[in-house]
Amino acid sequence: MDAEGLESFRQFVAGRSAALLRTAVLLSGGDRHAGEDLLQSALAKAAGRWHRIDEPEAYVRQVLYRQQISRWRLKWRRREFSVAEPPENGPPGTDTAAAADLRLVMREALSRLTARQRTVLVLRYFEDLPEADVARLLGCSVGTVRSTTHRSLARLRTLAPELAALAPAVGGQPASRDYSPVEVRP
Repeated sequence: MDAEGLESFRQFVAGRSAALLRTAVLLSGGDRHAGEDLLQSALAKAAGRWHRIDEPEAYVRQVLYRQQISRWRLKWRRREFSVAEPPENGPPGTDTAAAADLRLVMREALSRLTARQRTVLVLRYFEDLPEADVARLLGCSVGTVRSTTHRSLARLRTLAPELAALAPAVGGQPASRDYSPVEVRP
């Protein structure tokens, strides 16, 4: 890589690594270390092809998704559980304890989903991608994305029914039973 390309790559990493790391952590089930490894290998692949990449962020995100898919295909399962980090302080007057409880419950529930279910939910609700884009990224049909999303949300509701009680009320109304993973950023 020439000096200009190296500087361009450094600027990209400095500017976008935090957002990419959040996505990688979510894709890896809330495990920050696994997310960091996932992002590092994606950036390494991007660095080798940097001069040929037109849209760097889209390229790196696609590498993240595809690497996570490759991890699904591994036969072994991890037996480690990540430890929750303390919540960030929010604006004055917010109930940080309730928000922390909600994040912990959501993280635990997401970690108990399969990697495929978790990835579909992250792409649909955290990344806010349309079903067609998720299907293209995962190499499946739109119908598969829809059914996986439906089954994943149903399983999430079964695994963590307390999410409905912990979810913040919207506009003064009680929290609805129809919640989505977007309400919390683990």
